[in-house]
Amino acid sequence: MILSALLTSVGINLGLCLLFFTLYSILRKQPGNVTVYAPRLAAEGKAQQGGQFNLESLLPTVGWVRKAWQLSEDEILSVLGLDAVVFMRIFIFSLRVFTFAGVVGIFILLPVNYLGNQLNVDFSHFSNKSLDSFSISNVNNGSNWLWVHFCAAYVFTGVVCYLLYYEYEYISSKRIAYFYSSKPQPHQFTILVRGIPIPSGGTCSETVNSFFIENHPSTYLSHAVVRRTSKLQGLIGDTEKLYKRLSYLKLNNHTPQRFRRDGFLGIFGRKVDLVDHYEKKLQDLEDNVRLEQSSSAGKEVPAAFVSFKSRLGAAVALHIQQAVNPTKWVTERAPEPQDVYWPFFSDSFIKRWICVLVVFVACIALTILFLIPVVLVQGLTNLDQLETWFPFLKGILKLTFVSEVITGYLPSLILQMFLSFVPPIMIMFSSMQGYISLSQIEKSACIKVLWFTIWNIFFANVLSGSALYQVSVFLEPKKIASVLAEAVPAQASFFIAYVVTSGWTSLSSELCRLVPLICSFFKRVFSGKYGDEFEVPSIPYHSGIPKILFFGLLGITYFFLAPLILPFLLVYYCMGYIIYRNQLSNVYALQYQTGGKFWPIVHYSTIFSLVLMHIIAIGIFGIKKVPLASSLTIPLPILTLLFNEYCQKRFLPLFKTYPTECLVKKDREDVNDPTMAEFYDKLVTAYRDPGLMSLRYSRSGTEGLSSPLLQAAE
Repeated sequence: MILSALLTSVGINLGLCLLFFTLYSILRKQPGNVTVYAPRLAAEGKAQQGGQFNLESLLPTVGWVRKAWQLSEDEILSVLGLDAVVFMRIFIFSLRVFTFAGVVGIFILLPVNYLGNQLNVDFSHFSNKSLDSFSISNVNNGSNWLWVHFCAAYVFTGVVCYLLYYEYEYISSKRIAYFYSSKPQPHQFTILVRGIPIPSGGTCSETVNSFFIENHPSTYLSHAVVRRTSKLQGLIGDTEKLYKRLSYLKLNNHTPQRFRRDGFLGIFGRKVDLVDHYEKKLQDLEDNVRLEQSSSAGKEVPAAFVSFKSRLGAAVALHIQQAVNPTKWVTERAPEPQDVYWPFFSDSFIKRWICVLVVFVACIALTILFLIPVVLVQGLTNLDQLETWFPFLKGILKLTFVSEVITGYLPSLILQMFLSFVPPIMIMFSSMQGYISLSQIEKSACIKVLWFTIWNIFFANVLSGSALYQVSVFLEPKKIASVLAEAVPAQASFFIAYVVTSGWTSLSSELCRLVPLICSFFKRVFSGKYGDEFEVPSIPYHSGIPKILFFGLLGITYFFLAPLILPFLLVYYCMGYIIYRNQLSNVYALQYQTGGKFWPIVHYSTIFSLVLMHIIAIGIFGIKKVPLASSLTIPLPILTLLFNEYCQKRFLPLFKTYPTECLVKKDREDVNDPTMAEFYDKLVTAYRDPGLMSLRYSRSGTEGLSSPLLQAAE
């Protein structure tokens, strides 16, 4: 790619970013859009959902930037928990890393690369220069200037490791402090027990109760047996949605949407009164719920949530084998009540085991299928190959602007469009693997999306061959360094364009939220679901974190190869820091809390990126005929892996479980807490399956509109 094509891509994306910023500044002030641009504040009653239109609302403003900048870490922690803080610390860590990298890369490495003459590029036509002239490829073979890159690799690795250690230590201390400051939570006192051996003629509840009274007499409090209620939960969900629509129609009795045709899309069929229609349908659903509840009461699963009187008691039961047979009375940490993934308990062990195998095969198949758009993208970056595929386009491709758009902008855009389907697919795959909580599903999906992106976006584009060729490269370890050293620098221009297209534009669209805006409009106009409450989204960790970490991999890998990518990455992280602070302040709500357990993923990804950079450095110094530098680089990945091993021993145990010291301290504080008796009463029913709660519905006037549909049995 020549420099003019990159400038065209940057110009297009910069224009799109400015357009999205302007649209956001205008749309966020329009009446009725608060449920799109500030759903969390609207749900909490902190934002008005109405308002009169005025001309001033059509003027774009940047006041939201100031508010986002002023948002403190403590405010994020109090509203969205430690996971949101960790999410923002990824941006802070990346900004620190690439600020240092940018200074070294732009002011030291870039001039060294540019002043080389290995590629014999004509300096007289700057706009038509290849971007390779700014990369290490342009440095003469055997040149002493390559030692500058060698020193930069060592210094940069040291700085990144120091910042990694600092962040790991900081987040670990935040995790402990957050635990100390938290009120008693049900999941701190509860474990999940599976593989319960139910004797003939007995029940699961009786077995659990007798076992823990006998073996944990001083700490055992209560238990809640799990039952299969997947069908019941679906019925209750449909009932709740229908009740909300009916409530809206009764409160807005004269709305024109009360009458609608009962055929396809409300266009065909006879005209009906939706109030009468919904009341009859609601009564049928209510009867079905009660019938299913009565039949589900006996569908016990050999699993139970067991609660204890202290955190230490729960920890002891969790970490000590409960029975002689290790496959019986298997314990694991209980998630928060709202984090429990109840459909997991409705599947048998054999079905879950088969699903794990199916997911493994499906991930491999998806990886292979994704090579199709990768091959298409590689064809777009090569005009000669594109003319071979489509000879009728030769005339159009000769136009300068068209060729620059196709080679500089279109490939990254197409790749991003295909990649947008991956996170929801990975969420679906992870939900099939037998995880007991939504947080575990999202964490698993996050890891899947990250490695899928690294393989299919980085390695597939770099190696640019068949799937068998890509695999064969890694089956011959001696050739990995040389192959990557030749292939990675050649794709620098593509990844710069990818950062601009996938990074800048995606952040701008995240701010503008055009998709939720359009979906909200069509849902209300065409589906007739006027009574549905708007949904407050949770932070999309499974899609956001992999994208941030992948750009970090690109920056670390190309730090000394093609430092021209670093300014574009800095712009991305600066935009992301402001935009996501705004989204955390207005849009996203807390769904669950893992206590910062996403940070180890960040740490491992950064270590992988550093080692990858070292392997490429070993190969590039060998190709550039500086064998001494290549040999002296070999200790670098070894030292990095030793540093990673130390961090694993030092910090990782704190992210798996809380130490006894912390548990005992919190338990001692609870002794003098007058609210503990009330907490224990709530703990008994905290893990009751929501599908088995009693159904109460009033059909009388306003009482029916104000009383909750589902309530726990008194």
